Amino acid sequence: MCLQDSPNGVRLTDYNTVFPTAQTAAATWDRHLIYERGLAMGQEHRQKGSIIQLGPVCGPLGRFPEGGRNWEGFSPDPVLTGVATAETIRGIQDAGVVACVKHFIGYEQEHFRIASEAVEYGYNITKAYSSNIDDKAMHELYLWPFADAVRAGVGSVMCSYNLVNNSYACQNSKILNGLLKDELGFQGFVVTDWPSSDSGVSSAMAGLDMDMPGSIEFTSGSAYFGPNLTLAVVNGTVPEWRIDDMAMRIMAAYFKVGREVGQDPAPNFDSWSLQTYGPIHFAVGEGIQQINWHVDVRSDHAKLVREIAADGVVLLKNTDGTLPLKKPKKLAVFGSDSGSNLNGPNGCVDRACDNGTFAMGWGSGAANFPYLITPDNALMSQTVQDGTAYQSIPKDSFYVSNIDTQESSTSFDFADTTSIVFVNAPSGEGYAVVEGAEGDRNNLALWHNGDELIRNISSVCPSTVVVIHSTGSVIIDEWKKNPNVTAIVWAGGPGEQSGNAIVDVLYGKVNPSGKSPFSWGSNRSQFPDVLYRPNNGDGAPQLDFEEGIFIDYFGLDKNNITPVYEFGYGLSYTTFEYSNIIVTKVHPDKGIPHHISNENGRTIAAPEFGNFSTSLADYIFPSAWRYVRKHIYPFITNDSGDAASQSSDYGQNASEFLPPKALDGSSRSLPAAGGGPGGNPNLYEVLYQVSATVTNTGDVAGKEVAQMYVSLGGPEDAKVQLRGFDKQMIPPGMSAQFTFDLTRRDLANWDTVSQNWVISEHPKTVFVGSSSRELPLRATFSV
Repeated sequence: MCLQDSPNGVRLTDYNTVFPTAQTAAATWDRHLIYERGLAMGQEHRQKGSIIQLGPVCGPLGRFPEGGRNWEGFSPDPVLTGVATAETIRGIQDAGVVACVKHFIGYEQEHFRIASEAVEYGYNITKAYSSNIDDKAMHELYLWPFADAVRAGVGSVMCSYNLVNNSYACQNSKILNGLLKDELGFQGFVVTDWPSSDSGVSSAMAGLDMDMPGSIEFTSGSAYFGPNLTLAVVNGTVPEWRIDDMAMRIMAAYFKVGREVGQDPAPNFDSWSLQTYGPIHFAVGEGIQQINWHVDVRSDHAKLVREIAADGVVLLKNTDGTLPLKKPKKLAVFGSDSGSNLNGPNGCVDRACDNGTFAMGWGSGAANFPYLITPDNALMSQTVQDGTAYQSIPKDSFYVSNIDTQESSTSFDFADTTSIVFVNAPSGEGYAVVEGAEGDRNNLALWHNGDELIRNISSVCPSTVVVIHSTGSVIIDEWKKNPNVTAIVWAGGPGEQSGNAIVDVLYGKVNPSGKSPFSWGSNRSQFPDVLYRPNNGDGAPQLDFEEGIFIDYFGLDKNNITPVYEFGYGLSYTTFEYSNIIVTKVHPDKGIPHHISNENGRTIAAPEFGNFSTSLADYIFPSAWRYVRKHIYPFITNDSGDAASQSSDYGQNASEFLPPKALDGSSRSLPAAGGGPGGNPNLYEVLYQVSATVTNTGDVAGKEVAQMYVSLGGPEDAKVQLRGFDKQMIPPGMSAQFTFDLTRRDLANWDTVSQNWVISEHPKTVFVGSSSRELPLRATFSV
């Protein structure tokens, strides 16, 4: 089976599409576009020969605004992320490719995610960080989108590098066996991140099904699974039913997406080289042959990329109709973010640099650009058509006085000029350091003196438009209220059609309809902060999620902090009016009944499928095969098996390192919150329908995202929580009806005592509006 990155397009190959980031897709709030993005990525993976796509991402959720890999995921809101994750999975798997949702769970920052990586950076730690998450926050926040992923039928879940409550995620039985497989009813397989296993038998019995890439360290040839797993079964340490369970889960996911054994074409690309010929066994340089066929899998996906990138643009400010542009007399563009990387769009490995325009973060989530249309490219093309005088200064220092005589710009004429300043704030995966950022951003400031550039241009240009490409919010309060900054646009990580998409919006070919998938604060202290320095001696750094569920707008609302721009906010070139909320009960509420798979409320015992040989001689590497160094095989390499063992937890006495009943395959009680994919099926029954009318009161057709929030009413609940949304195109002067479902799950809290979802007696309030702070419609009812 070929498993391949990434959640943003097929990684490490050519003639593939680079899609907008998941965060940008989330900003569209458009289920259909998000599904189509997943489908197109799945189609490209399949045509390249990939069977398992390592995506989508709903962990990190986005606890920290600076989190390095937030752009690979969707939003810090669990409902928006859950919907986007589920739609992406459906798209990928409808293309016949197994989706792998990641990273499970609590993987919220890059600093200290891997001990050896941190040591290379000069930190003295011996373990990855531990995400210490309470039971309520786990269920109501971080586990929520994974439940949606399981309910959508995801074939695979990737466990993460970090520890969870001081147990490594890939050998944590509570989260893998307990939460994921028992409570959420996950039927697919759990695979490690590369390489995030820390043990053999312990991980196997904790619920790990596939160890990737197989070796303990990259290309080391040593393994926790491989021959060690064979040895563990033969000597009785791991029961046969656990191996059967692993294999059935892997093959069930394979068959679910319509695959047939023996019918899969081989991959037509090589991850380690773009050359046509090279070693098939890259790590040892053996087997020279054709390794790349340079198959073009892009189809017409560029159109979809352009549509998503434009629909994901969030218009934050627009004074006196600055936008859309109407053939301005003169247009001046500033900032390196407007132009090209001088070394080409793929000039930095895995996009780990900030040279030129930002279209995608760096790391294993990145893909190779077939081309990158920059804003400078597209704006120049547009102005040539319009007869506009165009000047482009794609650098980050531009002076408007004689402070620096060598770069003085007093001769630059800003009369009748509209200026567009392009700025950015990127981030990425922790294995690459970019300008001092170890994956996570070091702060919420713009890079490359972006604030200074905006100040300089806006000090002399009365019509300054700011376009931000970033992986999350930045602090803009300093210049946001400047009257000469007449428009602000967030364009996220738009992918290969970056320039065309932003021109579509700036010139009104597309009416902006994006809504911010995160909150914008006025200072850093308003959000939880990344742990930038170890806090536990040389042990595992401790990330205590003390805020519970109160991240992003949950936390701002709780602390009565007014955001600069709230979650769900976004302007349009037209205006909308909300009216006529109606709440209709559609299902009798009788509480949340338990759902059990049989009348006794217990599982069946783990099945046994027959006998197997316990003689090591039957598992020796076949003499007729050619042994390739550093490959991981299931065969024992000598009669005793001693040389195969690389892990301290292999041996006959499993009680020394496994907790009681870890090897017990007998029948057991089902959790009350379980019973089906995503948990108790009764949680997903619709109790109420909420409808509202939205009228386009302007003179331009536009899409509007109507958002439904609820207040659960309790003292420990968020003031409002997103529970539904929809997006519709509304012609000028016309109205549209929006209808939302409220399920039991939407109205329930996690009860830590009963270990179940409970609907409290507090009155519930439902709100409908255009953002988390603009909610003109409300209705209160008792459940």
